[in-house]
Amino acid sequence: MRLPCHRGASLIVDGMPTPGTELIRAMAAGDHEAFTRFYDRYAPLVFPLVLRVVGERADAADVLQDVFWEAWRTAAAYDSARGTPEAWIVTRARTRAIDRVRAVRRRSETFVPALDAASAPAAPGGDVAERAGDRALVAEALARLPAPQREVIELAYYAGLTQSEIAERLEQPLGTVKTRIRLALARLRELVTLP
Repeated sequence: MRLPCHRGASLIVDGMPTPGTELIRAMAAGDHEAFTRFYDRYAPLVFPLVLRVVGERADAADVLQDVFWEAWRTAAAYDSARGTPEAWIVTRARTRAIDRVRAVRRRSETFVPALDAASAPAAPGGDVAERAGDRALVAEALARLPAPQREVIELAYYAGLTQSEIAERLEQPLGTVKTRIRLALARLRELVTLP
């Protein structure tokens, strides 16, 4: 059984570009309005993931800003043949979030105090019900994975561990971890997209 896409999701139909792809093309041409619409469309998708990885709202807000600034600067390099706009921005966000976690670890090792969580900005806008639906969709899809696959995905995406760190923590060969992640991502893709 396949799960339905979340409300507002875009699919490529017969090779036609999605609205996200069109926004990225316009951003590459310097269209500030397209960037605003791109941010409004994808920030509610990206922020919860980043927050889950970094754990602190202030750090998550900083990462979100970095991710979208990078998307603006590198929009011309986007290749729709390599993935959807959603995958493009989420991959960038996950990478930047992991970078932030590692920087915070290094900073704590050098005794530099962390930012005060009370001064963190609120989450970016977006429909609360839609975000909850997205979280429920992902949670249901994760629950359908075999336990070993679910474990490596949770460690990679929610704990921000690298594949090598996961292999070390689970005392598994690196190749096994990589295979589990690849299989889990393929299965998740099947579960959250329409037939």
